[in-house]
Amino acid sequence: MKLYYTPGACSLASHISLREAGIDFEGVQVDLRSKKTADGKDFTTINSKGYVPALQLDDGELLTENIAILQYIGDQKPDRKLAPPAGSRERYRLVEWLAFISTELHKGFSPFFNPATPDAYKGIARDRLVLRLDWLEKQLGSKQYLMGDQFTVADAYLFTILSWSGAAGLDLARWSGLKQYFDRVAARPAVEQARQAEGLVNK
Repeated sequence: MKLYYTPGACSLASHISLREAGIDFEGVQVDLRSKKTADGKDFTTINSKGYVPALQLDDGELLTENIAILQYIGDQKPDRKLAPPAGSRERYRLVEWLAFISTELHKGFSPFFNPATPDAYKGIARDRLVLRLDWLEKQLGSKQYLMGDQFTVADAYLFTILSWSGAAGLDLARWSGLKQYFDRVAARPAVEQARQAEGLVNK
């Protein structure tokens, strides 16, 4: 497999999940501004959407969108329990979490990465994120991970999005449970390896 990623972008969730699953893959860095891969290729000829993540499967087919890629990765190594079995109620709970993270959190942070976003709108977006994080803190409660004691691909995605909190001027310390959760996930070996590989932390 080949993962097209940008350091610190939402593709980090797929990167973490691949390492958690123990799947061999090649990472290809993408500059989202120039739309060029590290070896100079036009990324839009690989993924016409022009953004990461994109996962090239062993048969050459390309899979895009985090919600799809993360479930695919989880299903490749069911013994790692990164995704509950397809058709189970727990699987739909996983999809529920992935959808929430994607639509309510991921997209909620997007305005802070767009230099054209007016400051007034950033304030509105920040207030909305606070409400979502307040809710998330209550839902997490005393659980180790989103689905309970088992780390899943949803945790890889949530960790990635929470790592953007500073860009929105939000301090995770405001939510003690989320901060503890973030630190707990950050300490996982696969997460450390992925962040080191992307140059996000010192080796």
